[in-house]
Amino acid sequence: MPNRLFQGIINQMRDAVDRTIGVVDETGTVVACSELGIIGEVRKGVITAGVFNGTQTCVDDATYTTFDVLIRPEYAVFVDGVDEFSRKYSQLIAIALDQIKQNNDEKFDRSNFVKNVILDNILPGDIYIKARELHFNNDATRVVFLIRTTQETEISVFDIIQNFFPDKTKDFVINVNENDIALVKEVRPNVDSKDLEKLARSINDTLLAEFYFNAVIGIGTCVTGVKELAHSFKEAQVALEVGKVFDTEKTIISYENLGIARLIYQLPTTLCDMFLREVFKRGSIESLDQETLFTIQKFFENNLNVSETSRKLFVHRNTLVYRLEKIKKLTGLDLREFDDAIVFKVALMVNKYLASSPIKY
Repeated sequence: MPNRLFQGIINQMRDAVDRTIGVVDETGTVVACSELGIIGEVRKGVITAGVFNGTQTCVDDATYTTFDVLIRPEYAVFVDGVDEFSRKYSQLIAIALDQIKQNNDEKFDRSNFVKNVILDNILPGDIYIKARELHFNNDATRVVFLIRTTQETEISVFDIIQNFFPDKTKDFVINVNENDIALVKEVRPNVDSKDLEKLARSINDTLLAEFYFNAVIGIGTCVTGVKELAHSFKEAQVALEVGKVFDTEKTIISYENLGIARLIYQLPTTLCDMFLREVFKRGSIESLDQETLFTIQKFFENNLNVSETSRKLFVHRNTLVYRLEKIKKLTGLDLREFDDAIVFKVALMVNKYLASSPIKY
């Protein structure tokens, strides 16, 4: 693709520059030229003179100026002659070709395409057209991991993640903003969600152990088809936002495991307020002290088992029963009854959601 692009530009410049002009790659092969018969010629002097070790070099009666510098130059413009005219023109042509190639790379870059898809910056009808142009595998199963840094660091997290996943034909690392990096990972069909969490935990552990900073990772669901990547990305975003409210201690949050928290997070705050007022008719949830709330939490963690909860709390069984009776008097809900326990559990989550000051609807 670059060779055809270069040749098209050189053809347009042929009449404006009254000398032979062209482009060589890092092997010294002429890949584009105003004299078509020279294309394919290998200029050994380019290598021996170290043209690609500098910016501008004169060798074999021609002036070479390198461009397309990423890690090291990949191409060089040549203009016949070693005078001031040749030096200036080779420099100008190199600047022009470098800019044109960058624009072309961006246009046809797969990572940029994937970024536009997940951020909804491309029309749905254009997605499949672009995917065909880029020979993008539309049948592969992929999932989006959204990696959010929780502290400022001078280290480039983007570069670190990119080094973790160097296969740019299957995995795409995308800078979403200064705190969020999306990893679009190709996975096998029917991959277990535990394997995805294991991979996320491996990324997190490495970031912490080797680079000493924390991150939180949200995992979307696995999708097939490039168009569906936007859904997986949004799910990873929701996982992080919901986790920030309901699972503040977790660093790996999977959308599939959000459970009822996902439903509560999507409710209007007015409806949540109404629900709390209906549940706590006798008194507000704020009337429960920290010891009581801790007791309730442990009671839920132990599946409403009085004996097991009292053992974990290091209190007598009768003490726990007394506390549960106290809660019943305050709220009208008996946590030993399954239906009441469900209502109370949801009410606690709704209260936590409202306390997080969500901006909704």
